[in-house]
Amino acid sequence: MSTANDVVVSTRKGNVVTWTINLPDLRNPISGDDVVERLVELVDEANADIETRVVILTGAGSAFSAGGNVKDMVDRTGMFAGAPHALREGYRRGIQRLPKAIYHCEVPIIAAVNGPAVGAGCDLAMMCDMRIASNTAFFAESFVKLGIIPGDGGAWLLPRAIGAARAAEMAFTGDRVDAATALDWGMVSRVVEPENLLDAAHELAERVAVNPPNALRMTKKLLREGQRVDLDTLLELSASLQALSHHTADHREALSAFLERRTGNFTGE
Repeated sequence: MSTANDVVVSTRKGNVVTWTINLPDLRNPISGDDVVERLVELVDEANADIETRVVILTGAGSAFSAGGNVKDMVDRTGMFAGAPHALREGYRRGIQRLPKAIYHCEVPIIAAVNGPAVGAGCDLAMMCDMRIASNTAFFAESFVKLGIIPGDGGAWLLPRAIGAARAAEMAFTGDRVDAATALDWGMVSRVVEPENLLDAAHELAERVAVNPPNALRMTKKLLREGQRVDLDTLLELSASLQALSHHTADHREALSAFLERRTGNFTGE
C-alpha cells in the first residue's frame, strides 16, 4: 500500500522541484484524500522554502492524470459516497482544496503533460502557470460524458487558459483535444517527443529559476491578481511590490550583474 509521500513523489534538482503523481496503475487519479493532502502539503513546503524557485508537475507512467477515480464513482465510495449534502462536503473538503492550494502556490508551476489529462486531470494542468506536452498527450474536459459537471473549478480555469468559446466546446462535447491542437489553441506552449518531455520542462524551469526568487514570486502574484481586479487596483499593488523589490539585495546584485555582463547570484535577500 502506498504511503502518503508515495502517492506524489517530490524530488529536487537545484532550485527546481518535481512533483510526480505516482499512481500509474490507476492512471494517476487525483480525487483521493491522500493525493489531495500530499499536494496541499507540497504547496505549503514550496511557499515556505525560498530555495524552491520553480515546480514541475507530472505523472508517472503513461498518463498525466485520469482525474477522478471512475471505479469509486461506480461503487459510490470515497468522495463519491453518501447523500447529496455529504457529496457536496466531500468536494469542498476534498478535491476542491487543490485549485485553491495551487492557485496560491507562490512559485511558478510547469505542467509536464506526459499523457492523457482527462476531467480533473485536464483541470489540474490548467491550474499550472505553464504547460509543455508530449506529442502522445491529449486533453479532455470530459465530465459531461459521465453525466456530471466540472466539480473542481474547471469552468473557471479552462476559459482563462484557452478562451470562452473553445472552453465551451471542450466542456459541452467532452471530446479529446490532441497535443497539436492544444499547441494551436495556446493550451500548451510546446509539444515534444515523449522521451524529451522532462528535459524540456527542466530547460524551461532553469530559465525561470536563474532569476531572483522574490521577484519571481511577486511577479506571479501580480499575474494572478490581474485576472480578477481592475487596472487601477493592479497598479496600486504593483507600486507597492515594486517598492519592496527595489530594496532587495537581489535587485542590487541584478544591477551589478547587468553592468558587469555576468550571471547574477541570487539568494532571496
